[in-house]
Amino acid sequence: MKFTQFGSDNGRIVIYFHGAPGAPEECRIFDLEGKNHGLTFICFDRFSVDSSITGEAYYELLAKEISKKAAGKTVDFVGFSIGTFIALQTYRYMPNGVRSLHLVSAAAPLEAGDFLDAMAGKQVFQLARTFPALFILLSYWQGLLARLFPDALFRLLFASAAGGDKALIADREFQSSITKVLRSCFIGRVQGYVRDIGAYVHPWKNTLTDVSVNTHIWHGAEDNWSPPLMADYLKSAIPGCTSSKVFSGLSHYSCLYRAAPEICNLLDKA
Repeated sequence: MKFTQFGSDNGRIVIYFHGAPGAPEECRIFDLEGKNHGLTFICFDRFSVDSSITGEAYYELLAKEISKKAAGKTVDFVGFSIGTFIALQTYRYMPNGVRSLHLVSAAAPLEAGDFLDAMAGKQVFQLARTFPALFILLSYWQGLLARLFPDALFRLLFASAAGGDKALIADREFQSSITKVLRSCFIGRVQGYVRDIGAYVHPWKNTLTDVSVNTHIWHGAEDNWSPPLMADYLKSAIPGCTSSKVFSGLSHYSCLYRAAPEICNLLDKA
């Protein structure tokens, strides 16, 4: 499986699980801090995995690829947004190989609370759960936008930006970075994106009782993609949760940017 590497060349291995939508390029935010703290960040190209591999077989495959890359060493997981869901499921197949989990702007199980009404992606998740065929059509339409009108797709996805994300979307460097991520996600990888979203909207809260590893939650108080109530739920549902930090005024991506140096500092000291 293809992967992208950032940070130190031969440091402590940290596996980054990008969001959905998302792509390995998203992990670039950890590059400088990774080098400063001697950490090697690796992000696997999940959406390129054969779309026929789904469910538990998908998580098991990810665990095998990570273990192969780790070559006997324990690793740390950092998940962002829906990538936290994939990180939690993958962890179940290598519990003794993971040192710690860091869940950033984490998406909790939809069946665990009344979260949907507060989510910017409410319609997308409802469609994926109730009318999966229409959700697939929507995803291919987003792929067409990503190919022909990427700026329009960016504006569409960030139309409801809140908190610190408002300042980010006005930043040209952020615009360029996320536009590249969206193109990478939706052009040629729609089926991988659909697999992650499709798995996420189905019940999975019972799997959280298996998470005994040291887990840290990082969340924005103004997050309207993954409402703060999701962080509260995960804190109570994950047996291994040892810390939960909520950043005032920050939302989804702004939380990731703020949390990145703190995560690297924490990993360096551990």
